[in-house]
Amino acid sequence: MGMMSEFKEFAVKGNAVDLAIGVVIGAAFGKIVDSLVTDLIMPIIAFITGGVDFSNKFMVLKAGTTAEPYATLEAAKKAGAVTWNYGSFITAIVMFAIIAFVLFMIVKRLNALKAPPAAPATPDDVLLLREIRDSLKK
Repeated sequence: MGMMSEFKEFAVKGNAVDLAIGVVIGAAFGKIVDSLVTDLIMPIIAFITGGVDFSNKFMVLKAGTTAEPYATLEAAKKAGAVTWNYGSFITAIVMFAIIAFVLFMIVKRLNALKAPPAAPATPDDVLLLREIRDSLKK
């Protein structure tokens, strides 16, 4: 078997194709969650906290070429300042919590669809009648 045919077999194997589709869907899902957090959730949190914009929350560790204070994180980076971006970290935590919750709900739903429904417990009177029936058969 030549190398090309082995590669073809590998590339079209179900697992490789499923993985590729999962990666593409995962990247698209990541963009949706990023927009959800950045455009919808964080503005609400900023409104509740009195206008705090977490994307611009940072601490300057080393000043850049221009004098402080920097109005935005972008301005600090443009000036070459070394910053500690705790606002980005807060945003990442919110994004992780949302992704984890959504994945939990998806897995929970899939498991509910896969699992066969549990058979209801047989009532005691039916069990007793079966025992009587079996005894009469003997």
